[in-house]
Amino acid sequence: MKFTMQPNSWDKVRKTLEEAGHELVDDIADAECMLFNGTPDELPEIPESLGFVQLHLAGVDAFVDQMKNSSTRWANAAGLYDKTVAESAIALLLAQLHAHKPSTQAATWLQKELEPKTRFLSDDSTVAIIGAGGIGQELISMLKGFGPEIIAVNRSGNPVDGADETVPSTELDSVWPRADFFVLLMPLTDETHHIVDADAFAKMKDSAVVVNVGRGPLVNTDDLVDALRNGVIAGAGLDVTEPEPLPDGHPLWEMSECVITPHLANPLYSVHDRIGAHMLKNMEAFANGETMPTEVDVEAGY
Repeated sequence: MKFTMQPNSWDKVRKTLEEAGHELVDDIADAECMLFNGTPDELPEIPESLGFVQLHLAGVDAFVDQMKNSSTRWANAAGLYDKTVAESAIALLLAQLHAHKPSTQAATWLQKELEPKTRFLSDDSTVAIIGAGGIGQELISMLKGFGPEIIAVNRSGNPVDGADETVPSTELDSVWPRADFFVLLMPLTDETHHIVDADAFAKMKDSAVVVNVGRGPLVNTDDLVDALRNGVIAGAGLDVTEPEPLPDGHPLWEMSECVITPHLANPLYSVHDRIGAHMLKNMEAFANGETMPTEVDVEAGY
């Protein structure tokens, strides 16, 4: 197939696709598919001749309007970064539970002042994975060594391998009071926007910790600030935020109860290394007239 890459040409991806027999072209009008690795504002006009657009992102909410206005098929990078995102979630959770941020901020020995407000992962704790898809499966595997009880929350309520319990998302309100720690992995849709708000925080234990490695707007940021300030919950770990980037001077930067990384769960080098082989699978399915492995359901938004 003829493919193009816009707005950036990635050498590793080009090499992977060309070694598989595909041809790079510069003009999108000559291409059968495109790897798009920019922002929505950089997306070029898509000709009807283009078969599909491969995005390097798993979350595609920023592109939904363009998708709905195009007859072209779209594929995301779902599953490509499962291990790295799961690893990031555990790092954020452990950093919060073990007081890494306040210890670093203090730059002195604060042992007595840092009596934990919450339990550790290994202390008969319960972790709720909200949006237990591919990343959730990896996270469950990684968490097993710590020994917590695991509640998986998904749309269907169908059992998730490795979880002690699976709950459908329609019953999420029953989970907030039960878990010690929450890891948010849901896609961003109209239904999941601000799914964690003041009402959800109020239902949680005051020792709860919320980790968001999904999409920033899953959490109402103003409500999170209030919940941390007022001791409604004990802590948060964020790799994604709303707004993003989180502005300089935002209250969350200084709060010892909140650990923040600047959307580092999917480092760019990892994207370069993996997206080519991922796109090849979608190209093969497309050429065979099949549904692509990570084809986006435009109406559902993921």
